[in-house]
Amino acid sequence: MTGLAVQRLLSVPTSWPPTLVVVVDTEEEFNWSAPFDAASTGVSNIACQHLAQRILDAHGVVPTYVVDYPVAATPAAAATLRAIAGDGRCDIGAHLHPWVNPPAEGPIDARHSYPGNLPPELERRKLAALTQAIMAGFGIRPVVYKAGRYGIGPATAGILRDLGYAIDVSVVPHTDFSADDGPDFRGLPDRPFVIAPGVVELPLSVHFAGALRGAGRYVYPRLAGRLPGVAARLGLLERLRLSPEGHRLDDMLRQTRAALAGGARLFMLTYHSATLLPGATGYVRDEAGRDRFLARLDDYCRAFLGRFGGRASTPAAVAAALEGGA
Repeated sequence: MTGLAVQRLLSVPTSWPPTLVVVVDTEEEFNWSAPFDAASTGVSNIACQHLAQRILDAHGVVPTYVVDYPVAATPAAAATLRAIAGDGRCDIGAHLHPWVNPPAEGPIDARHSYPGNLPPELERRKLAALTQAIMAGFGIRPVVYKAGRYGIGPATAGILRDLGYAIDVSVVPHTDFSADDGPDFRGLPDRPFVIAPGVVELPLSVHFAGALRGAGRYVYPRLAGRLPGVAARLGLLERLRLSPEGHRLDDMLRQTRAALAGGARLFMLTYHSATLLPGATGYVRDEAGRDRFLARLDDYCRAFLGRFGGRASTPAAVAAALEGGA
C-alpha cells in the first residue's frame, strides 16, 4: 500500500461537462531498462516540446509540465518552458526523480527511485531542493506535484502540505507497482480526494472497459498470467490508462466512453516529455513514430472537445473549483 490516507472524497459535479487536464512528466532522458544513473541528466527533449504544445494550443488546452531537477536546473530547458508559461500557455509543477535530485544522499536503486520509499526527512529535503530550483528557474512557486514513478509514500502528503503544494497527481488507480517495491494503488479511489489539509489528490485517468467494467475493481486483480489479455480480446474487461503512449486512438476513445458511461467527468491525459525525442523512450523510436504520436494527441483532443462535448482545464483550476464546491 501507499500509506496515503483518504481524508475526504470530493464530488465532481454532474453538471460539469467532461473536463480534460493534461499533465506532462517533464524530465531528463535516461535508459528505462538500465540501472538508475545520477549522471543521466541530459534534457535535449525539452527543445522538442513545441511540437505537442502547438497542438494543445490549437485546441485551447493548457498543459501542466511537472518538471524535475535536471530540467529546472538547465538554463536553456527552463527558458524554453518559461517562455510558454509566460504566455499563459502552460502551468509548471514539480516532478521528483530522487536519483538526479540533490542532496546526493541514499542508495540509487529501484526501491529508492520511488520518492515515497526514501526516509521522510530525505524526501522532504529533496523536494525542497526541487521547489527552490523551480522558483529560481521559472520565477513561480509550484503547487502541483507528481512523484517520480508515481512513488507517493506515507510521508508525502504532509511534506506537500508543509512545502505549500495544493495538488498531487501521483495516484494511478487500479494499479499495483509493489512487485518493484512501488506503491499499490488498488485500494484508493479513482476520483478526487483530499490527502492532507489543503492538498487535493487528482488521480490519473485509469478506467475499465468491457462487459464486466462495473465489477472491474474486484475482478481485474484476480486475473493472472495471460488472463488480462484474454479478457480484453473477448471484450469482457480491460484496464485502460488515458495516454497516447502505448495506446491507439481507439483505446483512448474506448476508455473515455467507458468512463463517461460510469459517471466520470474528470479526465487526465498524461505522457512523458522525452517521448517527443525519437529514441529516448520505447514509445517513439523514430520521426514517423513521433508523427503518429502527435496525430493521436491531436485527434483525441479534437474528439474530446468536440464529439464528447468536453472542455479543457488545469489541475490547479479543477482543484480550486472542487475545494470551493463549484
